[in-house]
Amino acid sequence: MSSMTRQYREAASQASGVAERAADRVEKGTKELADRLPVLVPRVNLVPAVERYFDFVQRAVDMNRGIAVRWARAVGRVSGAAREQAESAGKAVREQAEEAGEAVRERAESFERAAGEQAEKAEQALQEQAREARRIERQEARQARDKAHARYKGMTKAELSDLLAQRDLPKTGNVDELVERLVEADGK
Repeated sequence: MSSMTRQYREAASQASGVAERAADRVEKGTKELADRLPVLVPRVNLVPAVERYFDFVQRAVDMNRGIAVRWARAVGRVSGAAREQAESAGKAVREQAEEAGEAVRERAESFERAAGEQAEKAEQALQEQAREARRIERQEARQARDKAHARYKGMTKAELSDLLAQRDLPKTGNVDELVERLVEADGK
């Protein structure tokens, strides 16, 4: 009897470990995503689904425990040939409990895979949003640079040199270098 209990505890412990790792991955991924882009990340509440899943698992465990306890009591009361039949039935119950444990493990692994996939999709979305944000930053920087340069467009080298002299900046170089120096000074 202790062997069956030990096996069941090990199976339950493994299933629990798998579920905890999956929950940690999902929690970490969604926290990172929400921290980086809180406005763009929709809020998803998985708590009701997780609670339903574990309610199902608990009902299965309770049911199997009840069956196993009833059989164990019955086995304790019978003797001889009846005891052998009860032991056979106990074996069937053990097998059923093992199958239930396997089903729980499979469900937990399925949940972990789904959580991993969801975390990967969230990470991909986050990376795509980061790429888009970088692209927008580059575009805005180009526009700001072009706007800053437009101010000096069409000016002659002499006019640009005069502006540089007024700011006590070097006046040497070609027109593009002079404009760049003025734009840089404007940014300070």
